[in-house]
Amino acid sequence: MNKTILITGASGFTGIHACRFFAEKGYHVYGAAKNPNSLIPGIKQLLLCDLANEQDVDKLIETCKPDYLLHLAGQNHVGDSWDNPVKTLEINALSTAYLLQAAANHRPDCKILIVGSALQTNPQDISAIPHPYSLSKTIQTMIALSWANLYDMDIRVAKPTNLIGPGNSNGVCAIFIKNILEALKDGRTPVIKVQNINATRDFIDVRDVVSAYEYILLKGSKNEVYDITTGVSQSLGNVLAHLEQLTGRTIDIKSACSDASDTAPVIYPVKLKGLGWQQERSLTSSLVDMINYYQG
Repeated sequence: MNKTILITGASGFTGIHACRFFAEKGYHVYGAAKNPNSLIPGIKQLLLCDLANEQDVDKLIETCKPDYLLHLAGQNHVGDSWDNPVKTLEINALSTAYLLQAAANHRPDCKILIVGSALQTNPQDISAIPHPYSLSKTIQTMIALSWANLYDMDIRVAKPTNLIGPGNSNGVCAIFIKNILEALKDGRTPVIKVQNINATRDFIDVRDVVSAYEYILLKGSKNEVYDITTGVSQSLGNVLAHLEQLTGRTIDIKSACSDASDTAPVIYPVKLKGLGWQQERSLTSSLVDMINYYQG
């Protein structure tokens, strides 16, 4: 391939998968991280960078001069956004502006993919913003698309849903599995507490998402937003039923409510499929890989 890609957030859950994926595809991979993990596979060079520091970011882009930029880094915890809303805005929104301006200065022809979130909302409807995290990702996308227009840059945005798969994750499925395996290891019946057993989410394997990122970078259109979803919503109860079958053990489920109104909207990845991308991994196969990962 002989092309260079810079991946921010390289030491995170998605970042490690992305570094491995693009390295195996033949890219020269630069990883950027604030607190790097030296075991990240496949990278050409791991660079320390505080993306909230404008000078650090400028030096990062000047050093790498990437052909492609995949911006994964960010604060992605809703609870933390309530505790530190301004910091969340700084990490998710202002850092993106620093990154895009540095690219405009040093590598204006770079193809850039900014990873937003399925939790971002329509900026014209302030009342629809449910938490500071959503606000930060909404502003992030506005910045990305504005820079594409203002500076004639090749920028696209991805909106993935809930990521699952092997690796160190803090997602709900990972929490379920870690609690179940810990209980089984101690000879106890697993007890899982959930707020709403009928709440639904669209869970998609991180490896399928990383594959989608490449499709968007290579085949996507400038100034476009791409949903990355399975198009199928799973209830938390259904996920736990899968885990009961996979572990062969009964799980004691304690749910505060069974409100069916907490339903994630079904979003089909129409534009992404139009690029040729296909989902490869089922919910069951992803959960199996997660169980194997946490069992070591």
